[in-house]
Amino acid sequence: MRLPHEITIPAKQTFRLDRYVDLPLNSGEIRGRTVCTLVSPGTELGWANGDVFPIRPGYSAVFEVEEVADGVDGIRPGELRFAMGMHRSTQTHTARDTVPLPAGLRPEIAVLSRLMGVSLTSLMTTKARPGDHVVITGAGPVGLLAAQLFKISGYRVTVVDPDPLRRAQLASCGISDCRERVPLQSSLQGQVALVLDCSGHEGAVLDACRIVRRLGEVVLVGVPWPKLTEISAHELLNAVFFNLVTLRSGWEWELPVHARAFEWEELLGGYNNARHSVFGGFARALDWLAEGRIELGGLLRRVPPTDPASLYAEIAARRNEEPFIVLDWTDFDGPDLKSS
Repeated sequence: MRLPHEITIPAKQTFRLDRYVDLPLNSGEIRGRTVCTLVSPGTELGWANGDVFPIRPGYSAVFEVEEVADGVDGIRPGELRFAMGMHRSTQTHTARDTVPLPAGLRPEIAVLSRLMGVSLTSLMTTKARPGDHVVITGAGPVGLLAAQLFKISGYRVTVVDPDPLRRAQLASCGISDCRERVPLQSSLQGQVALVLDCSGHEGAVLDACRIVRRLGEVVLVGVPWPKLTEISAHELLNAVFFNLVTLRSGWEWELPVHARAFEWEELLGGYNNARHSVFGGFARALDWLAEGRIELGGLLRRVPPTDPASLYAEIAARRNEEPFIVLDWTDFDGPDLKSS
């Protein structure tokens, strides 16, 4: 007999494979074998350096449906679906919290829709409009995808990252304006409608507040995990006040998870009539990936989930050149309980 396995973080900077048991399905749920999951390096390493354990990391998965509980309509075994799933060999989700993959979209590409959703919230909520200039600071996985999302939406995009490898990767994706530092005192000074900080670096945020146009926006997408400079709050407040900056969080959950229309029969159940939602963003991201509108050539690495300790050590040491790391669960087979 074999049990499914999952990656866990039982203690600070510790990653391992553990067994778990799937419980019976509840009404409205579906379950299936995991095809692949996506690593979010900054978030997962941030969790591993925290103080609350254990943690089950991962939040993007594609799985093949095998079981369907009662109360689920329109989903059949054999379908491939996306969900905000953890790094584990099976996935169990409420059906409405999953999205079908468009025809022909490879699972290892589909999982990127989760990271695209992080900046899609900013794209849906910003006051900047197509044709405006957008600066993105930080060209890690989230920033690289954000640059492409704003470009295909009609914005003029400049990306800033001190790492020459990241700038080269952006150039290979068709982002031509890639710079080592925020171009203060350049022709962009006072012309930028939106700065999307994906670095979590307080120096980048201060520079963003100084380059953005009056009444422009600076959106904090990157998590400021550690303190990186001695910049004072006064410096930031000065730039925000005198440049009339709208400085706000890039919290992706600003949008409702699902859009819910007004219906008289369900009035007391609540509704939001939202034009945009988190899962609406995922569906849009999946469509754009299926249409080939996001360039990913050579930027994705597939690895098995068999040795998470070594994998995360490599990620922490930045020994992986590819920004996107996908765990391939298709051939994963945990240890036989009889021999353990």
